[in-house]
Amino acid sequence: MPTSRTHGTLIGVDHIGVGVSDMERSLAFYGRVGFTEIAFDHDGPLPGLEDVAGTGDVSARVVLLRSSNATELGPASIKLVHRTDRTPPPTPEGLAWGEPGICEVCLHVKDQPAMYRRMLDEVGATSLMEPDESLVPPLDTRCSMSYVADPDGAKIEMIDWADLQQGWPAEPGFQGVNHVAFGVADIERSRDFYRELGFTGQLFETDGVLESMDHWYAPRTPPSQRMMLLTNPHGGGLEPVQHTPPSPDMRGEWGHVGPFEFAIGARNLDLALAHLDSLGVALRGEPQEIDLGGGATWRYAYFQDPDGLYVCVTEVRA
Repeated sequence: MPTSRTHGTLIGVDHIGVGVSDMERSLAFYGRVGFTEIAFDHDGPLPGLEDVAGTGDVSARVVLLRSSNATELGPASIKLVHRTDRTPPPTPEGLAWGEPGICEVCLHVKDQPAMYRRMLDEVGATSLMEPDESLVPPLDTRCSMSYVADPDGAKIEMIDWADLQQGWPAEPGFQGVNHVAFGVADIERSRDFYRELGFTGQLFETDGVLESMDHWYAPRTPPSQRMMLLTNPHGGGLEPVQHTPPSPDMRGEWGHVGPFEFAIGARNLDLALAHLDSLGVALRGEPQEIDLGGGATWRYAYFQDPDGLYVCVTEVRA
């Protein structure tokens, strides 16, 4: 089978899973940043999570939100998860940014400083990092970013790749999920692994201490961070991060409050899983299908990446 076909079954990051403590409050918040289209709203059992969640009796309300203003630089979605079988597990204590686990939700915006100010003044969001702009190597691509917190304190990055979007004119505002960031132990190993899953592009690579994040690590000494943005032409990107010295594991429990997983989209789940099998990547549990009614379905399966992070592969027909 040609490489382009096998990569074509996997279509980049489809969504980031975010655990919430109050679904209605989170729906209102994410609606303010453009996620107003509900692909599905499922409330009930989630089978096949014995390995992933450590129990076979998981129930949750799961709402998949798509941006009403998604663009080429913000193609991915957000999946809000509120566990109903138990109190939602808390965010891992001491989580900063770049430890093993999921770091953030990254939204692409146009006119990032103005959107940051809007989040503070109109939405009442808490500031986590004021607007900053730099040129990132190796292409000196202009990057403008800031951070706010969602209602549960999760880090929301607002990034503006102004140089990249010159060819795609858009009005100022929020444009959907650009990428997910997560901590790894060996970034070269992660790059090689995810390239086989279709993340064949790379926008940047940096290495060093990002001083604007220093206060997040207190009382720990801020680590050096090597990071890169891996891209897929069909969906959101991946930003693996390696700390030196290594930081504590912050993966936490499945469904914990805050970003806890990401999903790679599949045009055809069966072909995507066959591709994983050809790479020697074993599933953690059997593939599942949830009937959403009206002919809509949600299919998913999980595997572990080289760092033991549980990654979802999903096919949503809704």
